[in-house]
Formats: sequence, C-alpha cells, structure tokens
Amino acid sequence: MFVFDASTLILIAKTETLDSFLQGVGLDVGIPLEVEKECCSVRKSLDALMIRKALNESRIRVIAVKDRKLAAKVKADFGLGRGEAEAIVLALVEKARVLGIDDKNGINACKLLGIAFTTAIGILVRMCEKRLLTTSEALVKLEGLAKHGRYKQSILADAKRKLETII
Repeated sequence: MFVFDASTLILIAKTETLDSFLQGVGLDVGIPLEVEKECCSVRKSLDALMIRKALNESRIRVIAVKDRKLAAKVKADFGLGRGEAEAIVLALVEKARVLGIDDKNGINACKLLGIAFTTAIGILVRMCEKRLLTTSEALVKLEGLAKHGRYKQSILADAKRKLETII
C-alpha cells in the first residue's frame, strides 16, 4: 500500500501528475480521513476536484485510523498536524510499503519509526525513471513543485540534475 499525507497528495495533483501516478504505482493507495478533509472539504480548486474524482472512482481509498491514542501521541511527540500524524499511523498499521510525505517533522518521524517514505519530488523522479513521464514533462512538473511546494533551492537543483541524467 502507498499512503499519502495531504501536502504530498495536493502537490502531485497541482502538478497534474496524480492520474499518471495512480495508473503506474502498482499498489493500493490509501489516505486517512483527516487527509481527505484537508484535501477536499474546503476548496473547490482543481487539485481538490482531481483528488475527489480519484476517491469517487475508488483509485484512492479513505481508511479510518482507529487508534486515536497512537495518532495523538505521534502528533504530540513529533509536532505534527493531525493529517500528518494520521498518515504516519495509517502507514504503520497497514504496513504500507511507502508513505508520501513532504513535511519535515513528518519525514523525521518516518526515519525514527522505520517507515519508508518519499516526497512529491521523489515521486516525480521515480515516475520519470519508470517512463511514466518524459524528462521534459518531468522538468515542467518540477517547476510546478517549485512554485507550489516549500523546497530549498538545493533540493530542486538536485532533482533537476537527477531528471536530466535519466536516459
């Protein structure tokens, strides 16, 4: 299973990469209830509509996190928002293969808890490696991630170098 946090799911949708990702991931994709709320309940933006469409088509499943105490502990221990904490707990409980998360505290939590993770940039690079995107398409989408995400220039430059070396 691949579990998403809201920020990474929104970034993938904003760069219009979500459909290609869902077609090529080869895993069930799940999100906790709080991530669904964060992604879909406030705005009627294009990214929210794309995520809602994937949910309605059952390409992404919403899974309730039952262990509220564990979610609260993860939230408090790592200084996370509710969505990040629920995504981490869902990844633990479901034994997810990968958690898509871009939050620095959430990434640190994954490292400490032994959860395999990736970021929106990592997803983009992997999609290019798997030939789900051409290098030129991936570079355009990287510009979108630079615009919408909160990435250091060094991370963006490293991603650009990786994308340009994919043959």
